Amino acid sequence: MHACLTPYDKLHVMGLRLMDIPRHELAMHVAQAACRRARMLVVNANAHCVVLAQRAPWLRDLFDRADIAFCDGAGVQLAALFLIGRRPHRTTPPEWIGHVLQELGADASIFWLGGEQSVVEEAARAFEARYGVRTAGIRNGFFDATAGSTDSEDIIRQITAAGPNLMLVNMGMPRQERWLHDNWDRLPPTVAITAGALVDHAAGRVRRPPRWVANMGLEWLVRLSREPKRLWRRYLIGLPIFGYHVLRWRLQLERRSTS
Repeated sequence: MHACLTPYDKLHVMGLRLMDIPRHELAMHVAQAACRRARMLVVNANAHCVVLAQRAPWLRDLFDRADIAFCDGAGVQLAALFLIGRRPHRTTPPEWIGHVLQELGADASIFWLGGEQSVVEEAARAFEARYGVRTAGIRNGFFDATAGSTDSEDIIRQITAAGPNLMLVNMGMPRQERWLHDNWDRLPPTVAITAGALVDHAAGRVRRPPRWVANMGLEWLVRLSREPKRLWRRYLIGLPIFGYHVLRWRLQLERRSTS
């Protein structure tokens, strides 16, 4: 069941349901849900996610089920403006998770899922020192994430025993989304966030570029320059494919409006 967040418009962008919500209000709702130990699923969409969603019904279903699904990327923001005449608020977890943890302090109990073991441990220690939060558990991302696997079953039991009120899922897209789609209904009440590379930011392994870079839509270029071997395919091939799908959706919308 979706949380009661009625003041925010629900936008449908290229098959995904997104919420037009400012980052400070997003952080407020996440903190409130964690304080109540409520169930809340928070997901985000960038250009890579939108491309994947064109052929992945399960991913569109996850966004439909999510309590908060927000825009994370200038490409999606511009696509929404081009297709439906709306420019939704855009943010990313590293920009607002600190506000959530500052608000919760010692009331925050975090389970980290995904990332390299040493990086996750470093991130957990950094958040404990910076915000006074508690680490409920850690599980690196090197496991069999298929539904019903022995690894996944063990992780569900570990999360259930730990009882966190926040779960940061840092397994990369679409692996983190698929795992949540397959297992969300079996997890205990918690606020689960698809956090991507947040673990690397928290551990100090990666630094975000200045906000003006993101506002100009150039954050992808900074990321590509830092991790060319890992990200060249996503950006140099993925962005033109994203553009193709944007144009395809525009043609579909024009046909519907004239029929």
